[in-house]
Formats: sequence, structure tokens, C-alpha cells
Amino acid sequence: MPELPEVEIVRQSLHKKIKKKSIKKVIIRNRNLRFKIPSDFESFLEEKKIIKVNRFSKYLIIYFEDKNYCLIHLGMSGTMHILDKKKPLKFTNTSFYQSPFLPKKHNHAEFIFDNFKVIYNDPRRFGFFEIIKNHQDLEKRFKSMGPEPFSDKFNLKYVVNYFKKKNKDIKSFLLDQRFVSGIGNIYASEILFASKINPFKKAKQINKYECLNIILNSKKILQKAINKGGSSIRDFKDISGTKGSFQKEFKVYQQEGTECKRPKCKGIIKKKITSNRSTFFCISCQK
Repeated sequence: MPELPEVEIVRQSLHKKIKKKSIKKVIIRNRNLRFKIPSDFESFLEEKKIIKVNRFSKYLIIYFEDKNYCLIHLGMSGTMHILDKKKPLKFTNTSFYQSPFLPKKHNHAEFIFDNFKVIYNDPRRFGFFEIIKNHQDLEKRFKSMGPEPFSDKFNLKYVVNYFKKKNKDIKSFLLDQRFVSGIGNIYASEILFASKINPFKKAKQINKYECLNIILNSKKILQKAINKGGSSIRDFKDISGTKGSFQKEFKVYQQEGTECKRPKCKGIIKKKITSNRSTFFCISCQK
């Protein structure tokens, strides 16, 4: 599943290509995604002019000139591909996960512009589209979700108060979108390693210093991943032919059995599976 940095790369790619452009036609080939695409989806979007592409957490948000919005969630395997009529692209994918080329199967939606089109591909069909008709409803849509890691609201006071008397482990909280929005499995492991915190430590046992480290490392690691183009676990490229390279920076994720990369630590990276998720950590320096 793409995490916040990978979705941000998609946002940047789409924003650059479709801002100030109008959707000429929408073709839906399969409405049966995670939530069924409504029958009026095509007519609602056609001839709408796009102002910008924004993002909250792992959601893409298309802002239209008439103050409507379209949310896009990529689910487990969704990808957005750009096909340009004037300048054929060697790589069509707007980010770095899954195939860099437009697959022949599972192309569920097409958004056609004057000289190019954007195609949504999703083999597992856990992604979805959602129409929001005003800003008030847009704010309400994310009301139950926690702040983004980059938000000023994700601060020491918020985190300390949230963790009080909480018995759940800290790794589960980093994955809980009600606590903080956008962190997924890869980056949760990396953040906790950087913070020297055992992922299975109970939240109520996390002190203020550790809370501060979680906040700072969340911002630092996610920003670095964005700057590096995300994590191309399978070494694929985006439409510019550039690979996401943050996977080269992994300290613990998919590093099980290797020696800890922290200077002077001789611990071994361990993998533990809980709730069908793999957690990676150093058995020595993460207390």
C-alpha cells in the first residue's frame, strides 16, 4: 500500500499535469471498487476545471473551480497513469510502486483531457473515488482523523495527552489514523527505530522525551522519503524515469537478520508479525 510519501509524489505529478485543465470526458470501465462508483459520476465531473490537486493523509483531493471536490484513495494497489498524446511517456506511472507502465488489465477509470488522459488502475480494487460538494463537507469528511505528521497540531501537548492511560502499543498508535494521519507500516518501523523505542512498548509508558522524538522523527523521515521520491520497494520508476530511492535508507524495514546500522550497536534486526503486519526493530537499542 502506498504511504504518505508515495501519495505525495502522485499528488505532485498530477498537480503539475492537470492543474488549470478541464476534464473533457470520463469513462468508467468498472464501478465495483471498494465503494461503487455512482451512475452520475461521469456527468458530474465532465467539463469541470481543476484548480489544484491537494492531499490529506493518504487521500488525493482534486479541487474544482466550482468548489466541488473529488477524493481519490489508492487503496492497496491503485496507481494513476498519464498517457500523453503529444509526448508519449516511456513510464506512465505517477509514482514508484507497482508497474511503471500502464497495465493492460484493471484499468477501471479514464479521465480524458485535451491532449492527454489519466487512467486509474487497481488490480485489488480497494481504492475508491468520492465526490464532495462543498468545503464544509470536505472538513467533515476528515473530522474523525488525527492531524498529519507535518501539522502544527501534531505537537508535544497533543501526543502526551493522547498517550495517557493508553495500553495499546506505540506501533499500533502510529498506524492508527485517528491518532495521526498518513503513517503506514514502513515508516512506523523507521520512525520508532530512529526514536530508539521498542514498537511493542505501551503508549502510556512513553515519556515526554520519547514523545518529542516520535514527533521530530516522523516529520524528518517522511520529508526525507518525499525528497527521495518515496520507497520503490520493487525498483520501479515514475513518469520522469526517476526511481524512488528511500528504500536505500531503510534502517530496519525488511532488514531482518542483519546487524543494526546504529553506530556502536551490535544488535540484530528482528521481524515480528502481529495482526498480519510485519514489524522490524533492533533487539538491542530499541528499549
